[in-house]
Amino acid sequence: MAATYEPIATTTLGSAAASIDFTSIGSGFTDLRLVLAGSTSASTYLYFTINNTTTPYSYTYLYGTGAVANSKRNTSGGLTGIFINDEVATGVSDRFLAELNFFSYAGSTYKTSLSKYSGDRNGSGQVQLNVNLWGSTSAITQITLYPSSGNFETGTTATLFGILKA
Repeated sequence: MAATYEPIATTTLGSAAASIDFTSIGSGFTDLRLVLAGSTSASTYLYFTINNTTTPYSYTYLYGTGAVANSKRNTSGGLTGIFINDEVATGVSDRFLAELNFFSYAGSTYKTSLSKYSGDRNGSGQVQLNVNLWGSTSAITQITLYPSSGNFETGTTATLFGILKA
């Protein structure tokens, strides 16, 4: 990684877990990047929340499976979190990689993020790209990752990086 990336925290699950939580995120960086690699115990969607809040979130995304391509937009702000892969669920024990980028996370404007997801679906695969908005001017101090059902499986790893002078 570039010299401007500084690892803040890493979690590698020693047992299955219903969520992965990064708390007490300081404000000493320009942006944040969170990398999540692993699998889930159920066919599920992955999503995240910011600062343990459930609203207001909105998103626009593009996704493809090799057989289907689609886009979707939700600007209602009534979401309980932001989906990382929204339309096609991951399969049990299928591997995935997600990257979440949070821009100007400590600033006083609404927070935008870009997330990328790729997942193996027993050989068929899925990719998704999201542009997300958290309609709050508060600094991001907590990010929590969830599967919509089941658990993250043992060995799933999440690393939060701070980006300096991006």
